[in-house]
Amino acid sequence: MQMLDALTRDALALANGEVVLSGPETEVARQLQICNACRYCEGFCAMFPAMTRRLEFGKADIHYLANLCHNCGACLHACQYAPPHEFAVNVPQALAQVRGQTYADYAWPPSFGALYKRNGLTVSLALALGLSLFLLLALQLNGTLLSNNLSGNFYNLFPHNLLVSLFAPVFLFAALALTLGVRRFWRDITPATSGAALSAPATSEATHDVLRLKYLDGGHGEGCNNEDDAFTLSRRRAHHLTFYGFMLCFAATSLATLYHYAFGWVAPYDLPSLPKVLGAIGGVSLLLGTAGLFKLNLQRHPMHGDAAQKPMDLGFIALLFLTSLTGLALWQGRGCEAMPALLAIHLGVVMALFATLPYGKFAHGIFRTAALLRFAVEKRQPNPIGVGSE
Repeated sequence: MQMLDALTRDALALANGEVVLSGPETEVARQLQICNACRYCEGFCAMFPAMTRRLEFGKADIHYLANLCHNCGACLHACQYAPPHEFAVNVPQALAQVRGQTYADYAWPPSFGALYKRNGLTVSLALALGLSLFLLLALQLNGTLLSNNLSGNFYNLFPHNLLVSLFAPVFLFAALALTLGVRRFWRDITPATSGAALSAPATSEATHDVLRLKYLDGGHGEGCNNEDDAFTLSRRRAHHLTFYGFMLCFAATSLATLYHYAFGWVAPYDLPSLPKVLGAIGGVSLLLGTAGLFKLNLQRHPMHGDAAQKPMDLGFIALLFLTSLTGLALWQGRGCEAMPALLAIHLGVVMALFATLPYGKFAHGIFRTAALLRFAVEKRQPNPIGVGSE
């Protein structure tokens, strides 16, 4: 009976043009009303100062605040109303559930939003394996799978133009899908965050906070909480290694593209060339960072986040780890008979990573950056009428 009443209420709200909150969004609004009355955690991270500027929490506000949260767990461990208290306040978990919902809601094309729920460890590894086997079969049929007369040149196996035709559409689609998704998110949260335009100081501050992963310090500089309440910087360090490792690898690929098209310097490149240096440092950093994240993710207590998103998290971490591992193995084995197989496996993993970027955990960095930009803008505006000073 209660379910029918809820459905009837939602149907009437939709008919009247009202915005209906989902179950997780309603739970976030409930918990934040309690937090707004307490405000003990006000200095922990960007989410709480943003929360105190609001007396009510609409859908756009909740989406914005959910993506400001870095899931460090500090507020959960400090909260006097956390479970088993009857108020059952667990802000990181509630916001994590909504955050996962926003990725699906803002996915482009919209029909692909369901892929977030299916993009788990098994699916990610199966896709990487399938693409690798396809490329291995292509080399076998071409008679080059066991060839040792390639002079360490990848283009003797897959011509440059063929690789571009394989990877460019996948990468461009991923970039387009992420851009259109975050554009809709930005349009929705902008009116809820004062509506003011970006300024140079706000952009500079947000960029600084993103690059430093400022809000993984727990609000006090000592890091996130373990299950036993102890502080640790392990999660922040693993994120730094992963983020900068990925960016260095991307920079190496971008520089190699510039070398090829602008200067006619054709790969492969050897040390001490800049693409090789960036790729080697980035690959090792990415390998260490993802290994750390994988360990932390498996050990993390279910109350520290949304357990339903763990398969998606692990799938993304696994693809990043395998990208760095196969890339480093390919570098070491470039002159041996295993090089064709290593290349096929590496290309299959990288293509699987690109294909899943718009519908996996990678999106959280894009949406969180947008939220931090809006926070840097909003905090520079006067408090709304009726809201006390921060």
